Amino acid sequence: MSTTPPAAITIRVRDIMSRYVVSVTEDTPVIEVARILAERRFSGLPVLDHDGRLVGVVSDFDLLARDGETVGEVMSPDTVSIPEDADIRTARSLLIEQRLARLPVFRGRELVGIVSRGDILREFVLHWICDVCGEVSRGKAPPERCWKCGTADRFRHERQHPGM
Repeated sequence: MSTTPPAAITIRVRDIMSRYVVSVTEDTPVIEVARILAERRFSGLPVLDHDGRLVGVVSDFDLLARDGETVGEVMSPDTVSIPEDADIRTARSLLIEQRLARLPVFRGRELVGIVSRGDILREFVLHWICDVCGEVSRGKAPPERCWKCGTADRFRHERQHPGM
């Protein structure tokens, strides 16, 4: 039996992103955005034009720091986004370097998700590796059995820094 550790697994943004995207348009009233953020416990939303193109992001900070009646008046127009097939290390770097809380995720020109700092942290917390075959499982606790090789109770929690 080989003692070589399993090869590193590339985790893509599409594997960890939130797929249900709530977005607003530039003419959405600020009070409506505040309601959405509070009710859903979000910290920001992508802003799309009427053709579905990303034109900005509006965050709780924007609502507190800027005066205006509509999203277009308070949003941050300079946006950073990421393709769904990007490695989470790339997402992690962008979030850190740009000091962002979230990145809109695209498939071509279509907004398909949001990846946040929390999504990357959850991947770190919920990542289990089978010591026998190297299969990766996700969950709050290790699975009872590896779905690939059937081994029970031989899982280790990935100890690498998130996104590394």
